[in-house]
Amino acid sequence: LVVPLGEDESTPSTSSPVQKPVLQVAAQDAPLVVPKPGNTVTCKISRVQQNSASCRVLCVGTQALSQEFKGTIRQQDVRATEIDKVVMYDCFRPGDVVRAEVVSLGDARSYYLSTAKNELGVVWAKSISGYPMVPASWTTMTCPETLAVEKRKVAKVLETDKRKPDGPPAAQTQDSCKAAKLGS
Repeated sequence: LVVPLGEDESTPSTSSPVQKPVLQVAAQDAPLVVPKPGNTVTCKISRVQQNSASCRVLCVGTQALSQEFKGTIRQQDVRATEIDKVVMYDCFRPGDVVRAEVVSLGDARSYYLSTAKNELGVVWAKSISGYPMVPASWTTMTCPETLAVEKRKVAKVLETDKRKPDGPPAAQTQDSCKAAKLGS
């Protein structure tokens, strides 16, 4: 029940001929999507430390999230082999968009994520110069403008991923997970 408020904004108006605008709040019909262990997620790296990288989970599969979740990629979860040789800053940089798998619920602050499969890793990154980069190998990406090569843990580009000229692969950025999430 929505009742217009009177001039003092605390009691309903009974004699005022002019009704003030009324704000209604309605619940969304879509169910809340929450990352679960085994889900593939798209996230944006926010901080890289010596033993881990922190990120914001943007999508579960191709479904955009309405609520922000935090994730952590630990050093031991970056790749399946040579775990002790992983240098986090050579794998991820702040601003990189990463495809990862949810390992567990982690601690109270974030989900634990893994990029230890070939199809998981950085799917989109900007170079130091600010240009979108393209994958050159499993461990490097190249800036097409400056030809600079930067190290990353690159995701294997799947057949369904068709590279757009100025953005991440299409399979990860369908309508629900596009520019608004990547730009923030």
